[in-house]
Amino acid sequence: MTETEKKPARLVIAMNFSDELVAKVREAAPHYRVERHFPEVPANVWADTEILYTLRALPSPEQAPHLRWIQLHSAGVDIVVGNAILQRPEIQITTASGIHAVQIAEYCLAMMLAFNVQIPRMLDLQQKAEWPTEPHKLFSPRTLRGQTLGIHGYGSIGRELARIASAMGMRVLATKFDAMHTEDTGYTEPDTGDPRGELPERIYPGQALGSMVRDCDYLVIAAPLTEGTRRSIDAEVLEQMKPTAVLINIARGALVDQPALISALHDNKIRGAGLDVFEQEPLPKDSPLWKMKNVILSPHVSGNTITYNQKTAALFVENLKRFIEKRPLLNLLNKSRLY
Repeated sequence: MTETEKKPARLVIAMNFSDELVAKVREAAPHYRVERHFPEVPANVWADTEILYTLRALPSPEQAPHLRWIQLHSAGVDIVVGNAILQRPEIQITTASGIHAVQIAEYCLAMMLAFNVQIPRMLDLQQKAEWPTEPHKLFSPRTLRGQTLGIHGYGSIGRELARIASAMGMRVLATKFDAMHTEDTGYTEPDTGDPRGELPERIYPGQALGSMVRDCDYLVIAAPLTEGTRRSIDAEVLEQMKPTAVLINIARGALVDQPALISALHDNKIRGAGLDVFEQEPLPKDSPLWKMKNVILSPHVSGNTITYNQKTAALFVENLKRFIEKRPLLNLLNKSRLY
């Protein structure tokens, strides 16, 4: 076979995309052999793969000498952390950051409202078929309007939540790794978020988290998991929170010192917690969190939506056009910071 007769490079979709979504990828990349392989990618496919869209499948560096770009199906980069392929400087890695912003912001709002109007207590009374003696004393919340929301990690999720919370009359505070540069440079859906970082009353550097939480009625954890943020919500930070404050974690479980959180909840040092993520998943059956009345748990589903694949495919197609045209990719992973 001559040089001009060589087969086109492969673009592998290691994800259960529908035929319709695969067709859209093919349309955007006519000079690639676009193949879908899920749940497993055959070993003989990697040798001439140049682009990989993946949920969890990754080749070894030796298997994929021509790989130049990996698009992840998630915002988190857990599957590449510690993988040797991360050290290949010629391989660009992009995430799905930004596609979860709307649904997770709505999830956070649901948690805030649930604690504010005491839905867990209502459900408990309903299960007991019990009408309280003085219901108006038992259920007398402040409106969210006028309360303070703190967002730890002002990325796409935090910005969309800030937009909603501000519209509801809440005061917004936030932390950001680089608090001096407030603009959003990642992928966002149209008409969402806070592109210029104008909504928070104040943006703190990450190391000033303890100062910010003193003012917060609700603290939403939306930061990426790095060695610098691991267990950044520790006993010291929890001690500085208001006893009426609620913590909501939709990022990664390891951002929170879970034993310290359990202790703070048990001792009523904070009002409650809405938790979608945990240090160990599934959450062990013997975890005290299951039985705490001031906790709402969900099984790592805050970012899920019936249109998830359509949203990630749209981002992939946009990045695919950029890759082919040699333009900067959206959501490019900083390999040293790991976000």
